[in-house]
Amino acid sequence: MNEVVIEKEFSQAPATVFSFLSEPLNLLKWWGPEGIKITEGSKLQFLETGPWGSVMTNDEGQNYKVTGEVLEIIPQKLIKFTWAWHDDEDKRGHESVVQFKVEPIEGGGTRFSLIHKGLADEESAQNHMGGWTSSLKRFEAALNS
Repeated sequence: MNEVVIEKEFSQAPATVFSFLSEPLNLLKWWGPEGIKITEGSKLQFLETGPWGSVMTNDEGQNYKVTGEVLEIIPQKLIKFTWAWHDDEDKRGHESVVQFKVEPIEGGGTRFSLIHKGLADEESAQNHMGGWTSSLKRFEAALNS
């Protein structure tokens, strides 16, 4: 199937993990794979439904734009949004859906799930797995700082 599923456990409370998944200042600490910076033109927030987007720039100055709609938010539990890359002419490509799920762990901590469904093909799923894995390394570092 053309999807990415990643599950992780963190020692922090669900409210803390959710804040790093939803709030603009926290998102800027980790969003994008290692070696990527978020640049101008980004509307990176998952606090309310509606449009979102980010422009990521690598060390060589190449820009990567992704946009979508925030479809659903259940505070401290779930964020669901659409995802589509833009091409060099700023045309929006194939749309997929991302879900962040946060659950408390008995005894403390948080179970986090990332599900990215509806990717165009297996190659796209593999590329997104690499990108999300790298991004979540940054997420974990930001959460622990």
